[in-house]
Amino acid sequence: MTEEERQFLKALAAAPMPTDIPGLRSGMATFAPMMNQDLPEIGALHENVELRSGLGADVAVPKGNGPFPVVVYLHGGGWVAGSPKTHRKLGMQFAQAGFLTINVDYRLAPEHPFPAGLDDCVFAIKWAGENARRWNGDSAKMAVGGDSAGGNLTAASLTSLAAENYAGAKPKAAILIYGVYDFPATLERAKGVMDGMAQAYVGDANFPALTRDARVSPLKAIKAGALPPSIVVCGTADALLPESHAIVDALKAADIRHEVHIYDQMPHGFLQMSNLADCGAAQKRIFDFLRGVL
Repeated sequence: MTEEERQFLKALAAAPMPTDIPGLRSGMATFAPMMNQDLPEIGALHENVELRSGLGADVAVPKGNGPFPVVVYLHGGGWVAGSPKTHRKLGMQFAQAGFLTINVDYRLAPEHPFPAGLDDCVFAIKWAGENARRWNGDSAKMAVGGDSAGGNLTAASLTSLAAENYAGAKPKAAILIYGVYDFPATLERAKGVMDGMAQAYVGDANFPALTRDARVSPLKAIKAGALPPSIVVCGTADALLPESHAIVDALKAADIRHEVHIYDQMPHGFLQMSNLADCGAAQKRIFDFLRGVL
């Protein structure tokens, strides 16, 4: 690690993390321009593609003629913030690596509490299976992935599809980036940090019971066949690292093919910090994994 990287991480660790919804939304909006500098060259970017009324996505198309493997990407933001715009560069980096990337603008809490966001993500996966060919995407080679809240929604969407025995194009890989997979355990470990986001997402009615619902805490739904081959990525400086360890243990117990990559001293959100060498290294691991399983 370079001295410049050390100083950056030191400053990042010293910055207060907002836990209220207005603060989180403002913080993501402030950092988005920094995260999205130097956008990569790709074939095309189609913004605000309508999937259904009230649900859109940005579609990043690789250069070339395809057919392209497909990634449905679910952004992070604590279920209450973020959008395809905050994760634009990351979506375009997937496209630069050759993946047709559908960056989903799912509904956010508290305006739209559970299960609205999850329903949007499940619909988007089905939509991608039926419509990716519009941009020469091959839905037989489709992955679903996301970071933080998007990691939660990835696992919840895929286990939900498995539970309903969905007959359409089935995702062949999962990308689980520093996600939350067990609400009760996370809320107990990080008291006060995630309470507001969790309450906003799950809603007030039957809060304790819903946090144990497998659609909210998908760790409970992982069994043989519940997830496709999966890659788990996190950093040792991330408060959610125990969640990644927990889902790796569940994947092992269910005998689901997986890889796990834990990066020393890396914080939450590092996959969007292009100034860190491990950002590029982790992205390469993900791209190589997808090429190996799709």
